[in-house]
Amino acid sequence: MRYTVKKFNTLLILLLASLALHAQSDRSAKKEEREQKRLRKISLFREIEEGENLYNREFSLGARLNTDGWTGFMELGYRKSATIVNYFQFEFSEKKHPKQDRSSYGVQIAGFYISSAPYVYGKMNNFYQAKFGLGQKRLIGGKGNKNGIEVNAIYYGGISVGLMKPYYLELMNDAGDNDNRKIVKYNDTLRTDFLNKELIYGPGGFTKGLSEIKINPGLHAKIGFRFDWAKFNDVISALEVGVNAEYYTKKVQIMVDQDSKSFFINAYVGLQLGKRWNK
Repeated sequence: MRYTVKKFNTLLILLLASLALHAQSDRSAKKEEREQKRLRKISLFREIEEGENLYNREFSLGARLNTDGWTGFMELGYRKSATIVNYFQFEFSEKKHPKQDRSSYGVQIAGFYISSAPYVYGKMNNFYQAKFGLGQKRLIGGKGNKNGIEVNAIYYGGISVGLMKPYYLELMNDAGDNDNRKIVKYNDTLRTDFLNKELIYGPGGFTKGLSEIKINPGLHAKIGFRFDWAKFNDVISALEVGVNAEYYTKKVQIMVDQDSKSFFINAYVGLQLGKRWNK
């Protein structure tokens, strides 16, 4: 009987020791698994933050200030290789003549000076452009770390649809009565009144002339550099500078006393924001 109890105690001790070793081994395995997960997260975070940018899709929105106007655009990119991204871009722009200047008409009522809406003196047409094109972005220098800047050369070209819209003015009668006004666009018969600042009350309004828009097809191309300073590779925060050229099949005249032309060239600076991801 005493031998049986001793044997049972020995077996119990061995069982408890085995369970303790198993529990310790299990805790070590879980600890190791947690450590591996932590290291994988750190590695992934570093790749997103500092590593090589290899996301195969990107989308961004942006705006540019041109030496002859402004542009808004959207861009969709597809990675071709580690250093090259092909992208499609849709733009909408307005060209402004360097000679154009905004003015306003003012009247004094009950001791208060009241100004009309500002207008552009001597303007004949608004010229807008809808553009679609294909470009390529080529890596020159990577970020290196989260505080670095990715530098890319860009080259791009495509088709343009020029939209010529007559510019309307609100003119007072010959006596300068601001209660007696008419809305007109430029023609040679009205030249004297159209360019008489004493008779101009203000612009005719954006909607005037929409039904008279004329289409002027053309081509456009640009080259430049893009600087992306975003901390994370899946985010786009970029500044772009470059030169843009456009040619239209019909001559464009924006101002009354300035020559019409078909070819335009400008310098620009733009800002764009967006995201990158893997398909």
